[in-house]
Amino acid sequence: MAEPDIISLGCRLNIAESETIRSLVGGRDMVVVNSCAVTNGAVRETRTAIRRARRDRPGAEIVVTGCAAQIDPHGFAAMPEVDRVIGNAEKLLPAAWQAEDALLVGDIMQVRKTAPHLAVAFGAHARAFVEVQNGCDHRCTFCTIPFGRGNSRSVPAGGVIDRIRTLVASGHREVVLTGVDLTSYGPDLPGAPRLGALVERILRHVPELERLRLSSLDSIEIDDQLFELLTGEPRMMPHVHLSLQAGDDMILKRMKRRHSRAESVRVVERLKAARPEIAIGADLIAGFPTETEAMFRNTLGLIDDCDIVHAHIFPYSPRDATPAARMPQVEPEIRKRRAALLRQAGVARRTAWLSSLVGTTQAVLVERPGDRGHAPAFAELRWPLPERPHIGAVQSILVTGTAGSILTGTPA
Repeated sequence: MAEPDIISLGCRLNIAESETIRSLVGGRDMVVVNSCAVTNGAVRETRTAIRRARRDRPGAEIVVTGCAAQIDPHGFAAMPEVDRVIGNAEKLLPAAWQAEDALLVGDIMQVRKTAPHLAVAFGAHARAFVEVQNGCDHRCTFCTIPFGRGNSRSVPAGGVIDRIRTLVASGHREVVLTGVDLTSYGPDLPGAPRLGALVERILRHVPELERLRLSSLDSIEIDDQLFELLTGEPRMMPHVHLSLQAGDDMILKRMKRRHSRAESVRVVERLKAARPEIAIGADLIAGFPTETEAMFRNTLGLIDDCDIVHAHIFPYSPRDATPAARMPQVEPEIRKRRAALLRQAGVARRTAWLSSLVGTTQAVLVERPGDRGHAPAFAELRWPLPERPHIGAVQSILVTGTAGSILTGTPA
C-alpha cells in the first residue's frame, strides 16, 4: 500500500503539526495538504498543491487541513480534487482521521486548549519542531491568521519538557520551539509564566539537549529572562527572527502593531551588544495601504539599522474581511517594486555578513542530502565530503568562501 504524503505549507508550526498528523494517518493511501493562509499567494499555492497531488496520486484520498482550510472550508470542499476538509483543531485529534465526514471543521474561536502532541520523531528532518503555543489574541489589520488558529493558548511546561526529552532520546540534537505568537506564551497557564521561564526550564531539565532555537518573536514581548538566555546561554542558538513588519511609525500604527521603529532598533542594539554573533532575521511587508515613498524608505532603512541578514520580504496582499483591505491601496506595481528593493537591500546585508564568516569554524547541523546544513546563526553551509555524515549530526566546518547566499567550507 502507498505511504501517506504530508505536504506542509507555510510556517514551522505547520511542520510540527504535520509530524503529528503523520503519526495519526498510519499507512493509508492519502495525501494531506496542511495549508497556509498568510497571503493570497499562500492560498493559491495551497490550491496548486492540491491539484498537483491529484495528478500525482490519482487513487489517493486528498485531505485538506490547515489555516486556509479553516478560514474557507466550503471553498476547498468544493474543489473536485478534494475528498475531505479537516479543521485546524480537529487535525490533531485521532478521531478526525478515523471519521468519514467530508467536512469536519469546528469553531476555532471556541478552542481553549492545545491538542495532544503525539509525534515522537521527525523522520528525515534534522531538527525537531515543538509546538508550545497556538493562536493569537492580537488583531493586526492585515492578518487573517487568528481566524485560522483561534485565540492564544499555551502548552504546559511539563508536556513540552517530556516531548523534548523524547525527541532528544530519539537522536535529535536541535529543537525549535514554535507557535503562532510565540512570545505570548503563558498568561493562560497557572502562574502566568513568560516564554523566558519556559526556555529556562527546558534547558535546566533537559541538559542533554545540545541546541535550542526559537521561531519568530515579537520584539516588544522579549522578557528580561528570555533576553538573558538569548545572549548568555551557549545552547541557545545565536539567531533571532523578529516580527517587525515595517519600519515607519505611522504604518506600524495602521497595522495595529505594538512597537515603534525606535523600539525595534533598540532591541537589536541590546542583543548585538550582549552577544555580537547574534544574526537578526525579520519579516517586512512592502506596500502596505497608505504607504508613501518616505514611509517605505523608513522600512528600507530598517534593514541596515537592525542589521537584518535573514530578511523575509512580502509584498502586501489584501485579505478579505481585514481592516487593511478597506484602506487606500498602494498600486500592485509599486508594491512589487518596493518588495524588490527590500530584497535587494537584504541580499546586500546578507552578503556582507556571510563574507565576515569566512575563516571561522562553524558547528553545522547536517541536513539533507548530508553535505549541507545550517550553522548556529542559521547561515546555510555546504561542503564536499568523501563520506557524508548522517542527517542530524553536528559537523565542524571551516568556512572557506561564499557562493551566492550560502557559505562553502571543508571539514575542520
